[in-house]
Amino acid sequence: MASAILRDEVLCSICLSVFKAPVMLRCGHNFCRVCIGRVLDTQDGAGVYSCPECREEYQERPALMRNINLHNVAERFLVTEPEQAEITGICCTYCVDSAVPAVISCLHCEASLCDKHLRAHSKSPEHVLSEPSTSLEKRKCSVHKKMLEYYCTEDAACICVSCSLAGEHQGHQVEMLDEASEEKKKKLRNVLQKLMTKREETEERVRSVEECRRKAQEKAAGEAERVTALFTDIRRRLDDLEKRVLSEISRQEKEESLSLSALIQQLEIKKDELSRKMRHIEELCNMADPLTVLQEPDTGDLCDPEEGGGDEDTGGHDRQLHGVDDLDVTVISDTFRTLCDMISGIRVYGEGPADILLDVNTAHNFLLISDDLKTASWAWENQNRPETSERFQNYQVMSSRSFSSGRHYWDVEIISLGSWKVGMCYPSIDRRSLIGDKKSWCVGRYNRYIVIHDRKEIQLPVISSNRVRICLDYEAGQLSFYELCDPIRHLHTFTATFTEPLHAALGFYVPLSLNPNEVRSVRIIS
Repeated sequence: MASAILRDEVLCSICLSVFKAPVMLRCGHNFCRVCIGRVLDTQDGAGVYSCPECREEYQERPALMRNINLHNVAERFLVTEPEQAEITGICCTYCVDSAVPAVISCLHCEASLCDKHLRAHSKSPEHVLSEPSTSLEKRKCSVHKKMLEYYCTEDAACICVSCSLAGEHQGHQVEMLDEASEEKKKKLRNVLQKLMTKREETEERVRSVEECRRKAQEKAAGEAERVTALFTDIRRRLDDLEKRVLSEISRQEKEESLSLSALIQQLEIKKDELSRKMRHIEELCNMADPLTVLQEPDTGDLCDPEEGGGDEDTGGHDRQLHGVDDLDVTVISDTFRTLCDMISGIRVYGEGPADILLDVNTAHNFLLISDDLKTASWAWENQNRPETSERFQNYQVMSSRSFSSGRHYWDVEIISLGSWKVGMCYPSIDRRSLIGDKKSWCVGRYNRYIVIHDRKEIQLPVISSNRVRICLDYEAGQLSFYELCDPIRHLHTFTATFTEPLHAALGFYVPLSLNPNEVRSVRIIS
């Protein structure tokens, strides 16, 4: 147990091996000298250095302070735990009695050294030190068996001095390995920087896509909740309608049953009376005494004088039967109309509301447009806007947004005791024309409720709600108007082949009388 704990304390967090020439940063964390050197080399291009453990940042490359105590602990651990030498894979060439891990290799001596033998090693320039390696032969020229000290830029190869002076690289441009390595590191840092930038861009795209996915999930959840609520409401309405219609049918059936029962009773009484008269006549016919037969009243007097002849009797009952011949289907018809409105309501609520803003540049100068561009009100003073070809010459305004495809709807709230109109129009509408001409469609009130297109009016029932919905299905060529009540009521649908984009439009008719105290406004509420 103690050995396992000690092993964790002498392992480098970068290479996960026992410390080799451990050094310490200012933050107090320790690493192998070679390991932390590699990390700091990769941070040169970024301009900011940081500790791999705690991420403490340094503006300049931090100085590496040798940790002698930790080195001694690691060395003793390896002596007491010789199997740990197998972890490093490279042992000191001169420590023949124990497997002490090497911290460095000398290319000149072709030997690996532990920290103890490194202190006694020659410091002369020809002794080139490198990371511990088991294949020191790879550091020598395969032809001349000399150290690889130069880099041929023409052939992109590491060469020895003999290769440069008399070998196949004679006369080529060469550099020292350190210089060539630094140049390549510089290029690699540039590549690394570009890769980091691309990675950041990719991460940003991932975040963006995840945000889109989140919004899509939220929208789907909202739509599912809305549709569930809609169909719950529809089922409730259907149940109410079913109960109402069945109750009405039951009521009518009871009324008709009572009426028919009374008629049957009357007919039974009459049948008994007729049977009695028939028996009396049969008795007369069977009498042998002529005097008795002749003294009886005429056969015509035997009939009820109030009922008249047989044909008249039958006709009276036929008229009574005809009056109860069929159920009153008015309620059923009204129910089916309500169902149609509910089905239309599903389609109406199936699309999101369009974002409509009014275009002040098209507003008549006696219309006041609110700051949020949602409300048009009757203005009792001229707004003195510039007269342009876009501005309506009547009390009208159109939206800045147009629709040339898809299905959309928008709702309006009318605050006016006078006349008003809402609908849609082409952008090419004559600015002197009223909404409801060949290039526009609208619903409105002018003494009565009407829908208008091509100056042809269709009268509507009274609209009790002050809210109206306009629904556009551009590809289907349908423009529908609904009264926003409970349940929603379909007013009218225009069918056309739309040839231009459509703008929302609203306004007022010229008032028959001017009352400064009267509020007249139409507000877009969706």
